[in-house]
Amino acid sequence: MYAVFKRELFSFLNSLMAYITISVFLLACALLLWFFPDTSILDYGYAEMNGFFNLVPFLFIFLIPAITMRSFAEERREGTYVLLATRPLSDLQIILAKYFACVILLLFALIPTLIYYYSIYQLGLPKGNVDSGAVIGSYLGLFLLGNAFISIGIFASSITKNQVIAFAVAVFLCFFAYSGFDSLSKVFELSALETILVNLGINEHYQSMSRGVLDTRDLVYFITFVFMFFGLTKLVIGGRKW
Repeated sequence: MYAVFKRELFSFLNSLMAYITISVFLLACALLLWFFPDTSILDYGYAEMNGFFNLVPFLFIFLIPAITMRSFAEERREGTYVLLATRPLSDLQIILAKYFACVILLLFALIPTLIYYYSIYQLGLPKGNVDSGAVIGSYLGLFLLGNAFISIGIFASSITKNQVIAFAVAVFLCFFAYSGFDSLSKVFELSALETILVNLGINEHYQSMSRGVLDTRDLVYFITFVFMFFGLTKLVIGGRKW
């Protein structure tokens, strides 16, 4: 499993696509946080990162599918998945190896954004006037959100040989998982189904963590979500073997 993880990670790091994708993500974050008038923290006037944490999930909807789209699609297109499948590895181990390689890239994208927190910490009046607990909770929520999107992206990549189709399917599923359930809940407003649909969506649990509240129900939700898509991916690649 480690050999597959290492090969997957280095194939990402040796490709220009990973660097371009992460650079575009960081550039978009910087522009939205500091320069665009509608979202700029300097115009907002308060030492907080709520705007940043509200915008990043929508950037993730495009960033993460761009990272995961080649996971299985490229293997199938080039015919190398046959060699991978004949190794003494279970389907779940192959999925986990690809998943953890994508998680490392997610960390590479998130870690540089800590400079925004440091900048706001220094700019606050008085200095350090930032709700650090909420920021920590938001970063944890953002990391778990990214993990959920990675599991979706890997599933989307497993159902097709075409990377563009894998990207499009993953973008749609990520957007629906984040915002779709909230939109559906409005159709059933003032009914019990509204609460159920809201709780099924990622946004509700992400916003809960962004407030600095670490609830085990939110953690269980994200873990269950990831393993559900692991199961779907395993079903797809296992069925293809047969």
